[in-house]
Parts: sequence; structure tokens; C-alpha cells
Amino acid sequence: MKSTTIRDSNFSLGTWISIGSPVVAELACQFSFDWLLIDFEHGAVSTAVLPDILRGVSNRKPAVIVRLPDLQPALISHVLDWGADGIMLPHIRSAEEAKACVAAIYYPPYGSRGYSSSVRAYGYGTKVPADLSGIKPLFFAQIEDPAGVDHADAIAAVDGVDVLFVGPADLKLALASTQECDKSGFERAIDHVVAATKRYGKRAGILVRDHQTINQLQKKGFSCLAVDSDLSILRDGYQLVSRLKK
Repeated sequence: MKSTTIRDSNFSLGTWISIGSPVVAELACQFSFDWLLIDFEHGAVSTAVLPDILRGVSNRKPAVIVRLPDLQPALISHVLDWGADGIMLPHIRSAEEAKACVAAIYYPPYGSRGYSSSVRAYGYGTKVPADLSGIKPLFFAQIEDPAGVDHADAIAAVDGVDVLFVGPADLKLALASTQECDKSGFERAIDHVVAATKRYGKRAGILVRDHQTINQLQKKGFSCLAVDSDLSILRDGYQLVSRLKK
């Protein structure tokens, strides 16, 4: 199963898909990624194009995670019915918020997600699962606030949470409004998150912009790394070409 690579592996590599192009997402599947993050929060992905992206990538090797802007149970159900393997929810600050998302992701008796056998995830009725209790989508709880850091142990303890995924930009921005606004404050925060995942057998994830920090982050205990985004890779490529004019 695709989820096994993330739940059980000492290292899984992902990347951000934010442009909203089915072609770019499908191209990313040709490389050695274990998972793709389709960014529905800040990316240029719409509900109209998301099914086309999922058609192009959900039958490929990488697991497909969709980041939603907030907790919308109906949209979560749609995304999973369309074929996503999991959900990332930003700004998880408490165990209660994590439990609410797990409830939206899982079928009864573990959650409240509605069921239809005719959705794309089940081959439009041709691949109906015999046991719904075995359907366990991935859940990335994104830690981006001091409250999320403070409650990292409680969040990691929630059944159904697979990854505590640090959003470095938002977390640094949030810490900047506190007394822990220096680099050491951020390092203490992410160390605390990693320690929580180790105590509860979960995975720690983070988005990486500087490739030189990957080994350091792995040594810290991060095992679920997203490297760059389609937009940043394309931007860097255009910048390289534009230098030819100078």
C-alpha cells in the first residue's frame, strides 16, 4: 500500500504541487518521489481541476496528499472519493482539532465520513472494498503555531494522525510575535515536535527549501521530507535561462 511507505519507512521523499497543472503533477510522478502534496491552500488548484490532477497521478507510485485550507468534512470526503490517499490540514493546534479531522477522514465506527461504492476511489463501483474498517487514509497534521508545538504530544497521541508536519514559514512567522523569535527558538520548537512523534510512533515531516539541510534534518529525526515545489523548480529554471541575456 502507498501509505506503508510513509507510515513505516525511515525516509520518504515528497514534493509540493502548487501550480494546478495536471501535466506537471503527472510529470513529477516519473521521478523517485514517495508522495506528492497537492496544495489546495495556497496553490492555484481549484475544485474544477483537482479531479483531473488526481486522474493523472493517483494510479502512479507516489501517494497523493491534498492540503486543504481548513476543516471541511464534505470537501475531505470529495477529495478522498476522487482518489487521494490522504489529507494534510494546516494549523492544527490541539488534539481536539486533530480528532475532528480524523473523524472526517475515517468511515464509521472510527469516524463520520459518508460512504458511496460508486466513487472513483473504488473504480466507480467495480472495486468495492469488502471491509471499510481497512480504509485508513493518511493524515498529515500540520504544526505551524506555538499552540501546536505546545500540544505536540497530545496531537501525536491521536489515533489516525500519521505525520506531524512542520510548516516552517508559518511557524517562524508565528514565533516572531513571541519572545522565541530567534533561530534557537525555532530549533527548540521543531525538536519538541520530533520528540513527540518519537514518543508516539508517528512520523515527523517538514518542507525543505535548502537541500543542504536534509542530512541535518534527518539526524534530528525528520523522516517525511518535502523538497521544493513545482513553482520553485520552474522559477529557478527560468532564472537560470534568463541569465543568458546578461
